[in-house]
Amino acid sequence: MFSKIEVNGDGACDLYRFLKSGHPDEEGNEDIGWNFTKFLVGKDGQVLARFGPATTPEQIAEDLPGHL
Repeated sequence: MFSKIEVNGDGACDLYRFLKSGHPDEEGNEDIGWNFTKFLVGKDGQVLARFGPATTPEQIAEDLPGHL
């Protein structure tokens, strides 16, 4: 649980490969460029949205009705 994992490149953890796949950032990059990138995942396990590091939880909460 506390071991280091890769989030980009060939050695990326399967979870991050799944989260990033088809969900690029605002600049069109799927790679995670900085800590605190956030993903909104639905009840069915599908990624609904990706948010950048500067996005606050309050901003995500404003977007929730559009994703539910």
